[in-house]
This record gives sequence, structure tokens and C-alpha cells, in this order.
Amino acid sequence: METIKVLLVEDDPMVREVNRQFIERVEGFEIIAMCSNGLEGFNRIIELSPNLVIMDIFMPEQDGLNTLRKIRNSNLPVDVITVTAANDMQTIQQILHLGVYDYIMKPFTFERIQQTLLNYYNFKLKSFGVHDITQKELDEMIHPHREKEESSGNEAAFLTELPKGFNRTTLDKVLLFVKVSTEGVSADEVAAGIGVARVTARRYLDFLEKQNFINVDVHYGGVGRPINHYFV
Repeated sequence: METIKVLLVEDDPMVREVNRQFIERVEGFEIIAMCSNGLEGFNRIIELSPNLVIMDIFMPEQDGLNTLRKIRNSNLPVDVITVTAANDMQTIQQILHLGVYDYIMKPFTFERIQQTLLNYYNFKLKSFGVHDITQKELDEMIHPHREKEESSGNEAAFLTELPKGFNRTTLDKVLLFVKVSTEGVSADEVAAGIGVARVTARRYLDFLEKQNFINVDVHYGGVGRPINHYFV
């Protein structure tokens, strides 16, 4: 089977870059184009014929839900994985009814998207050139064995519930800023990078550290208070 050709559709440049890095770490997948909205994404699907589209839901010009409807109404032979902060059941049901391969909520770990991509690759590999299959063979394609993720119960709750006063979009940006950094970052660097107050950045960073999404290392200088550096 040839390499899986992937079209990435995401409006946030930082999120798009993190997704690109994650996908390219998985062998057998190649990103052939990236788009910043659903309208451009739909046109690129027609132009490039990717095997797989990895797409956000909340986007300008044309959101992911309407884009997915257009894909299905046009009978385009492409699979879709949604990667989105949308966690309300109404949106989730609408997307699942439109036949996505998987639904991944932000923020997510590399291991989560890696497992989905590996399952997808295995599905395509087993179905390549096959015409008739048994129930057992179909079950193995649709329900492959999945290793349990290294997430705790607190992390699972974190994906659906946030403390009072926390904003999911801000939390996503803080986590992604830490992830794309090759070295540890301070609260000052995060604040400057995503455009929030230092005290806000520190509050989100401390929360993420307590939820085991990131780690912290205390750097002691010659003068002044120690500086916390956060990393994944």
C-alpha cells in the first residue's frame, strides 16, 4: 500500500504546526497540503484527492461541520478525522452521523493521535484490494486492539471539565506553546507568546502541570527568585 496522503485543515497557525509535527512523526503518512479554512480545504480535496483529511471544526469562512456535509453530499472518496475543542454532545453526534473515522478532542497527546493513525493505516492495509470479507475480518478492521493510554482519571475529567474561570481556547494555546518549544519555557515566555498576562499564563501552566500534561523544572540563578521552566 502507498503512503497515506493527508490534507490538514486548521485555522490556528500554532495548532496547525503541532498537528503537522505529530502526523509527520507517524510512519506511512505524508501531508500533501495545509489549509486554514473549510472552503479552501474542500477545494483542495477536489484538486489533490487525499486519502485522509484531518480537520478542525471551528473555522472561519466555512466551518468543519459544513465542510464535512459538502464532502459527503459530493460523494468524495476521502476519510475524515476531526481534531477539535468541540465537546458538546450535539456537535459530536452531528459529526459522527457524517461518518468520521475518529473524533479527537483538544488538547490531546501525540500518543492519542498516533494510535488513531496507526489504526487507520492498519484498516486501509487490510482492506486494500479486498472484495468480500467475513464478520471476524470486519471486526478486526473496525475494532482493532487499542492499548490503554497513559492518562489518569483526572486527565479524562480534564478533557471535559475545566475549573471555574478557565477558558478552553487559552488552555489549548498554553499547552501547544509548551509542546512546540524545543526547550523549557517560562511563564513570561508563554505570556508573551500567546498574548496573555503573566499571572494568567502561570495559572494555566500550574494547572497543566498538576494534570500531568506538562512537567516543570526549577532553574536557580545567581540573583532573584528561581524561575520555573515548563516542558512536555
